[in-house]
Amino acid sequence: MSVVVIEFITLDGIVSDPDGRAGTPGGGWAFRHGPETVAGDKFRLGATLDEGVLLLGRTTWELFSRLWPGRDDPFSARMNAVPKLVASRTLTDASAWANSRILDGDLADAVKRERRDVIVTGSLSVVHALMAEDLIDEYRLLTFPTVLGTGARLFPAGGPPAHLECLSAERSGAAVLASYRRDA
Repeated sequence: MSVVVIEFITLDGIVSDPDGRAGTPGGGWAFRHGPETVAGDKFRLGATLDEGVLLLGRTTWELFSRLWPGRDDPFSARMNAVPKLVASRTLTDASAWANSRILDGDLADAVKRERRDVIVTGSLSVVHALMAEDLIDEYRLLTFPTVLGTGARLFPAGGPPAHLECLSAERSGAAVLASYRRDA
């Protein structure tokens, strides 16, 4: 089992509001580069979606539960079929998106018990909680040529150090997809 974090990110490490739905002043930065940069399986999840589990925080899950069920392309079919775990203290019903269930108990303990690969997308509070427990094995980051200066960062100041090894990097439309794993 491994934990893989996937994120849209700016050059200065901002991950908040890539699509502009949160209404932040710099929001929408990822989608201004056109659909070809963000569409499909940009993070090369493939079989991991078929055999793994998606872990989402409540806010990301609520957004995705409104977007993905209405799509019918092959990648969307995988996103809709994958088992989904929702980390939330307030959500009581996860029936809006097929194969979703709310996590019981402690997030880190649930991830440690999971036998399948865990994919975390968006869900910054979940990512930060897993970072604090040193549970993240790989980061797949789609980095956009944008500098925002303010916003929520993937690697916050004062957070734990992360020593990573670059596994791959390639251009994807206007962005660069890079994969990093924990340096052993």
